[in-house]
Amino acid sequence: MGVSASNLTMGPGTLYHAPFGTAEPADADINTTPASSGWTDVGGTTDGIQLKVDQTYKELEVDQIVDIPGRRLTKREATIETKLAEPTLANLSLVLNAGTPMSGANYSTYTPGNDTSASQPRYAALCFDGIAPGGFRRRVILRKTLSVEGISLAYSKDNQSVFTASFSAHYVSPSIPPFRVIDQTA
Repeated sequence: MGVSASNLTMGPGTLYHAPFGTAEPADADINTTPASSGWTDVGGTTDGIQLKVDQTYKELEVDQIVDIPGRRLTKREATIETKLAEPTLANLSLVLNAGTPMSGANYSTYTPGNDTSASQPRYAALCFDGIAPGGFRRRVILRKTLSVEGISLAYSKDNQSVFTASFSAHYVSPSIPPFRVIDQTA
């Protein structure tokens, strides 16, 4: 099999978020921006947007053979990782899974949620549009996510301020998988 140059991809992606349970864009609408009535563009990112899927398999064993006869999937974690280049209060609310930005006459504020460990976190859906083989669009949808790592916001003379974000997908239901990948083909 030879190399098919049309299958090589490179380029930026766009990340959108919505409350968990928001209607997903239809597969046939792959070449259009998700509806702004439900989905919000997070703005610029730096160092790309990565979809990572970590899988953990448990080895099966028997006494009679030395080779591993098989494995069973015991854990899967899908994440989207990026750096949000626009450290807005709305993006701060997104990466902290809680709180509400508010605006006044000449100011804005963010107050974190007053949660306890018994509170249900605010899950979000994520939609990431990038490039698919053939120069078409690839859309990745994570249906139920939480930002699961700490954040920091540094100000320095020679570096841009960003929010580092890692969103982990969670179980939705027996009939709805946690993530989906759609490629445009024409």
